[in-house]
Amino acid sequence: YQHCKLVEDLAEALKIELVFLPPYSPNLNLIERLWKFVKKQCLYGKYYPAFDAFTNSIQTCLSQTQTIHFTALQSFLAPNFQTFEICKV
Repeated sequence: YQHCKLVEDLAEALKIELVFLPPYSPNLNLIERLWKFVKKQCLYGKYYPAFDAFTNSIQTCLSQTQTIHFTALQSFLAPNFQTFEICKV
């Protein structure tokens, strides 16, 4: 996301090829993945009679990320990014 001249010059000096991401790429943002997990756990197919019950469900889910949901989140939040190889034309 850094397009400034200083970063581009340093990358060139270090022989690093910069590959810029699209402006909207939620799959690369870990907080978006966590929010998707929380929505699946707390919102899908569920009804909350009061706003307090809704917020408590979300807070409970988030507080259990290091315990009950730890295993599920390890794979869900793993940084499995696509890599690129240099193609010689």
